[in-house]
Amino acid sequence: MEKETTLKEEALYYHEKGRPGKIEVIPTKETANQRDLSLAYSPGVAEPCLAIAENEEDVYKYTAKGNLVAVISNGTAVLGLGDIGAAAGKPVMEGKGLLFKIYADIDCFDLELNTKDVDEFVRTVKILEPTFGGVNLEDISAPECFEIEERLKKELNIPVMHDDQHGTAIISAAALLNALELVDKDISKVKIVVNGAGASAISCTRLYCALGAQKSNVFMFDSKGLIHPSRTNLDGKKIEFVNDTMPVGTTLAEALEGADVFVGLSKGNILNQEMVRSMAPNCIVFAMANPTPEISYEEATAARPDIIMATGRSDFPNQVNNVLGFPYIFRGALDVRAKSINEAMKLAAVRALADLAKKAVPDIVNLAYDNSNLHYGRDYIIPKPVDPRLLATVAPAVARAAMDSGVAQKPITDWPAYELQLTKRLGIDNNLTRAIQTKAKSNPKRVVFTDAENASVLKAVQVVVEEKIAHPILLGNVEKIRRLMAENQLSLSGVPIIDPKNPKTPEDLERLDRFAKILYEKRQRKGFIYSESRQIIKHRNYFGVMMVEAGEADAMIGGLSRNYPDTIRPALRVIGPKPGIQKVAGMYILMSRFGPLFLADTTVNLDPSAAEIVEIAELAAKQVEKFNIKPRIAMLTYSNFGSVADGAAAIKMRTATEMLQAKHPDMIVDGEMQAHLAFNNELMRQNYPFSKLADGPANTLIFPNLSSSNIAYNLVRSLAGIEIIGPIIMGLKKPVHVLQLGSSVREIVDMVAIAVVDAQVK
Repeated sequence: MEKETTLKEEALYYHEKGRPGKIEVIPTKETANQRDLSLAYSPGVAEPCLAIAENEEDVYKYTAKGNLVAVISNGTAVLGLGDIGAAAGKPVMEGKGLLFKIYADIDCFDLELNTKDVDEFVRTVKILEPTFGGVNLEDISAPECFEIEERLKKELNIPVMHDDQHGTAIISAAALLNALELVDKDISKVKIVVNGAGASAISCTRLYCALGAQKSNVFMFDSKGLIHPSRTNLDGKKIEFVNDTMPVGTTLAEALEGADVFVGLSKGNILNQEMVRSMAPNCIVFAMANPTPEISYEEATAARPDIIMATGRSDFPNQVNNVLGFPYIFRGALDVRAKSINEAMKLAAVRALADLAKKAVPDIVNLAYDNSNLHYGRDYIIPKPVDPRLLATVAPAVARAAMDSGVAQKPITDWPAYELQLTKRLGIDNNLTRAIQTKAKSNPKRVVFTDAENASVLKAVQVVVEEKIAHPILLGNVEKIRRLMAENQLSLSGVPIIDPKNPKTPEDLERLDRFAKILYEKRQRKGFIYSESRQIIKHRNYFGVMMVEAGEADAMIGGLSRNYPDTIRPALRVIGPKPGIQKVAGMYILMSRFGPLFLADTTVNLDPSAAEIVEIAELAAKQVEKFNIKPRIAMLTYSNFGSVADGAAAIKMRTATEMLQAKHPDMIVDGEMQAHLAFNNELMRQNYPFSKLADGPANTLIFPNLSSSNIAYNLVRSLAGIEIIGPIIMGLKKPVHVLQLGSSVREIVDMVAIAVVDAQVK
């Protein structure tokens, strides 16, 4: 109950904080002066208006219509909440718009219609057609959802899709194709039992039949039993899948005997192990009820070692997740200006997803799931949601199908250019944060928090516990920490709290004495005396790094309420740098829309020499490689390859570049250069075609001094609204990471995930 209360409060705060909701409108053109405004509005705006009046297709040329999807609902079937009303469904619709944006760079307006009348719903959407390039229907109850979609597809000239019907159908169909291939079964001959007869189940079964499944081999159940022609209580589209080859009273258990495939779109725990054992050899079970599947993964696989199992959950293999489909289907449809999303386009998405699962898995996906050898097989029949290839794979397949089936109004002629455009929309590596957290969850480590007397830290620890990212240990005054927990309604009863200043038990006293002796041994020739070590070890930063050094924690997070030097100094004194490392350095990750950017040194070294810059660049390159990203390093200053009269910074960065290139001939590194040149490939190719960065932008930026790097990341953080992770401390023997003063809960959680991954590697 406490956990549910905490989640409730956190979810409400998440939606309320700052600007309420999850989406906003951002201008895409200049608005800096009066001339800009005169072009954006009166009198300049009249020109595109007149052009569109003369040729209506120009609306795609001069407005955002071509990249704008409406997410429309009446709130009658919201998630698992049922008919909660249009306004109550708005947070879900905003969330759907957010997913469109982050996965496919599609802009969305959510529209909540306060009506249950089908005619009124259809008319409202129809008169809004000039505004949107596509319509995503969402959370509309059956059977009305079928009629609404069918009518809108006939009456509108833009793509319309009810994702609740078709999303699960497309993803599960791809999984089914691959599962059947792996067990060498013919889809036209397999016996399929479907439990559930709502919109999703009907659409799934339709799509399976479009792929070759025979209706005579499909046995569908609703809450009242087998869909049989003798029943008089069949509503909606259920009659489409009546089957009289079994008696009307046949139970689900009886139908499953000898079945090849079970598809569950119903409710949790309606299957048991005996029912699964009765199925045919190499059976396929898609238990997609969420959050509780029809049978748990553990029970099903224990009952049948030969099973291929899929669920709707992310913590088991083969997750059937709609986000694998709808963003990319609409992306492809919009990009060819399709008049509809037809059967051919859906089947193209199915086959594209199925084929992608058979290809070599990118390193970033292996990183996310802590598996160096993910490959096509029983535990990998569909791609993972973090796979960066989805956009450039599914969208083109859908676009081609739209063209081949005659619904495309703007055919694509240059496919390589289109696929390149898709990869540039979001940055192919921009799943990094999700990948890091997923990897952390695969093998959580013990992380000690030295600033536990802070509400933000405790809120982050709550997330870390709930998401199973790490096993936290809190340092600080026990009473104060528990009071903060109570005030913020946090449930951390199982998390250990240690107060170094007030040892209570013999174990606490023994640990303090042992740590003091270790510190004294390390620092006795650095000016420390034993009594001083006894006092200093009670400081939380020293105690925390000593826990890591002594193996009682795997990583440390500190610095939120302390000056940076006060946190990093104990780490340097107790843990120290790795063998051969002269300079520890700090790095920030900026999550730009073009992928992650890595900035170093941002926290430690005031004015490093050329040789020290080389070491900083080497540390940064190794850290970037830990994320399975190939570093492309730009050595930044105010000069481009000697273009400005020599100054100390330019000479230093030029010398460091030469040293790096001599030491690591295969490293992609160049400089000295100005920051903008590192990302402007056209300018680089025109003026400096000899550069190692001429074929693509940099992703790792090395600065000449602490002043320039600190100014750069703080400006970006404050003005550009880019998510930042860091600073990551590089070069220490064991993981210690220092939070920036005022870090948000999200930033703290990101740093914990980094620390856990760092500890996993070490």
